[in-house]
Amino acid sequence: MTRTPDFIARETLDRELDWGRLIHAIEFELKQNRIIVPERHNHTITLPSGSGGSSGASAATANLLLMPAWISGKAIGVKLVSFFPGNREQGLPTIHATYILMNGETGAVQAVIDGDALTERRTAAASALAARHLARTDSRTLLVVGTGQLSVSVAEAHAHGRALQRIMIFGRSPDKAARVVDVLRKKGLPAEICKDVESGCRASDIISCVTSSTTPIVFGEWLRPGTHLDLIGSFSPALRESDDAAVRRARIFVDTRTGAMQSGDLCHPLANGSLRETDILGELADLVREPARGRLERSDITLFKSAGFALEDMAAALLAAGND
Repeated sequence: MTRTPDFIARETLDRELDWGRLIHAIEFELKQNRIIVPERHNHTITLPSGSGGSSGASAATANLLLMPAWISGKAIGVKLVSFFPGNREQGLPTIHATYILMNGETGAVQAVIDGDALTERRTAAASALAARHLARTDSRTLLVVGTGQLSVSVAEAHAHGRALQRIMIFGRSPDKAARVVDVLRKKGLPAEICKDVESGCRASDIISCVTSSTTPIVFGEWLRPGTHLDLIGSFSPALRESDDAAVRRARIFVDTRTGAMQSGDLCHPLANGSLRETDILGELADLVREPARGRLERSDITLFKSAGFALEDMAAALLAAGND
């Protein structure tokens, strides 16, 4: 008899994927190297004029991403992600995702998982894991640039196991920044609104960017020695959160070279000669296997660029489904 797949909603993920367990699960899978991750698919979709939340005269575009992974004989998973940047004009989320987890022996669907919540938590957990190796251990001030779906999770994850004394939230909309601050304060975190991104960057030990910006919003000249820069938002050449100077000054690590080098944060400085491929010192797996490769000096500026890694999705999905 065919078994009805479970549906795992946000509330279950929030409960089952606590930060400590999730960070450990991702670290474990990176060390074990048992999850097979083929190259993801990123398709650009041209939308009719005026659709996709765009009010302009020209046609808008959206993206469809497919991110598969599997453990032979144990599990198969794929995440379907849509990115509709024009949605923000309608007050809608720009990203929607669904994760499908299948039995690795039969291919039968075991669970359909809220992909938005799964992505939020695994992305934030991966950034926090990277920061364990790249940020100074005495980091006390975090700046989160962006007020969208990821901002609360990123602040929580970075605060896990770290004695942060100040969490600043910067966003183009003061009202949205205030809402994020309110949520974080209710969780007992020392959050406050940042009114000026430059002064916030200059005062921070860790800067985490979670935007869909198409132009740099964090500049290298704003980074003081010892800063860790966490870039999350860009996954394509059209999106960019940092300038050439920021990547040029930093010791750079990525979730995966293939994905991160497609992001505007890296592909543009690579193309114009500001950055060489050899300047990308390693992937997150390298950091967890060889921690000494990360921060070498207290004064180092470090940078972690994530663009999405299907291994992290599967690690989180297996944990949520009790199949880890």
